[in-house]
Parts: sequence; structure tokens; C-alpha cells
Amino acid sequence: MKHAFRTVDPETVRRRPSAVAATPPARPRLFDALAIPPRRAIRAALAAIAVAILAAVLLVAQTPPTVYAIDVFGALRAPGEPAFTVGHRGDRATAPENTMPSLELAMDELAFVETDVQLTRDGVPVLFHDVTLERVTGDPRTVGELELDELARLDAGAWYAPEFAGTPIPTLEEFFVALAERDDARALVELKADWTPDEVKAVTGLVDRHGLRGRVVLQSFSLETLVSLQSVAPTLPRIMLIRELPADPVPLAERLGLIGFGTTVDSVTAEPGALVLAHEAGVAVLCYTLNTDEHWEAVNALGVDGIITDEPSELDAWLAVTSPGT
Repeated sequence: MKHAFRTVDPETVRRRPSAVAATPPARPRLFDALAIPPRRAIRAALAAIAVAILAAVLLVAQTPPTVYAIDVFGALRAPGEPAFTVGHRGDRATAPENTMPSLELAMDELAFVETDVQLTRDGVPVLFHDVTLERVTGDPRTVGELELDELARLDAGAWYAPEFAGTPIPTLEEFFVALAERDDARALVELKADWTPDEVKAVTGLVDRHGLRGRVVLQSFSLETLVSLQSVAPTLPRIMLIRELPADPVPLAERLGLIGFGTTVDSVTAEPGALVLAHEAGVAVLCYTLNTDEHWEAVNALGVDGIITDEPSELDAWLAVTSPGT
């Protein structure tokens, strides 16, 4: 390193013999101090630079990519274009809802299958819709009051038809195993009620364990649950279920990092401009749960992206007639 000024060590000056009895005090070496920073200052500066570079690298590495609706649903629909079909709780027109027979039928035939998730008392995510188990199993308790081994003993099929007697309530992992075995199968998974960040990890961890990113869309009516998902797994696609779509749904979608909304036929027909604004922003709109030709025609005319239905075979047949080639 070249220095702007040649310096002399003060100790050398003091040791040098002199005929002068008193040596005048040394002048302050301001420019010398600037020319040669102390080693400790240099080390501190280099360390600070290294930390800044490392932080920038980690920030880039940990910043998740944005997830878009078209990554999951394909091109968003224009008015009159056919929506994709979503089997509500599987194909419940053919087998008992939210059981593996129903879900496997839907996965084999449809673009998407929809199901519901709740946590058992011991924290295992299982597929079940109702608040209590009574309608489906005859047990008046809730899923959250039972541990998995107790829940596994309940019959979720006999209520539907004798041939389904003994069908159990499946775990989310059982469903994901079957989903992973079908390359073209995709799912909408609704988290019922309010979930904390720690609770949603029981679901997001299974998505990653089975390699289903991009094939599973998580959804909820609960704002608390959507915020928990956003904090725990910001790159997993998610939808807000909402009974009335805002006139401009885009700010809400941006705030929560949503790829879409699931809403009612009354909502999209009352606010058709909301659907236009959502599509302009790349946000999808799905409608639930539509089971008649009249409703299918109304939302298809507006350009809704997906229709959730209890009659997936009937909807597919209707689309084949009204939209040949789909």
C-alpha cells in the first residue's frame, strides 16, 4: 500500500540522541492517522462488509417465488369459456363424501377434487366436513374431541349405502398418498374453522413430504387461518372462501397473497365487475356448490374459472354438450 505521507515512528524519535536538552512536543499527526487506519478498524470494516454480503445472499435465497393462479389453474377464463370441474368432497353422487372411494373416483376423472380437513385431539389432520360426527357416523362428538385411534373405529360409509359399511374417515396423509400416485390429480383442501401457525404446519408439512406443491391449493373461510398459512408457507397457493365477493377483490388478494377466491353464484352475478377486476390482476374466481344447469350456465357466461359441484359427472356431461371439445 502506498501512503500519501511518509511517517516516522515516535518511539524512534525519542530514542535518537540529541544535543538539545529538551525535545519539543510532537505535533498531532492527523493526516498520518487518516492515511493508515488502525488495524482493529480495518478488521471491523471488513467484518461488517462480509456480514452485509452474507445477509444479502441469504435474503435472496430465502425470498420465495410468487405463486400465480395460472400456475395452478392454467389460463383464466373469458366470458363464455368453460370452467373446470371440482368434485365437492369427492364424487359424493357415487360414494360417501370425504371417503377414499369418493375421492379416488373424483381424482381419476376430474380436474380437481375438493375436501375438508380438521384436527383430531392428538393433532392429526383428517378429512371431515361437519361440526359434529353425528350425521355421517352417528357419534355426537366432534373430530377434535377424539384421538385418531378412536376416530378410526367409526363407520363413515354405512349411512350412505350398505355396500360402503365399514368405510373409515381417512387421514389427510392417506389422501395425499393417493393424490401423489395420480400425476394429473389436483386438490382443493379446505381447513375448517380457525388454525394457528403451529396447527397449519401439520398440513403444509404433508404437502412438502409428498411433493405436492403446485397440486394442492389450501383454502379457508377463516381470516385467522389464511394469515397463519401466509406466515408459515407463503409459497403454497391458497384461496379465500367468501360468501360475498368485494366489489374490488384485488386489494384483499394482494394483502393475503391469494391466488383466488371461492364464492357463491349470487355473489358473482351481483358483482360481475369484481370478476373482471380479479382476472385483470391474475386472480382466479371459483363458485361453490352449484348443482343445476341454470347455475352452471350463469357462471360460465361470466367467465368463472372453476365450478365446485356435488354432481361432477352431470356437470362434465353438460359441459360436453354446451362446450364441445372440453
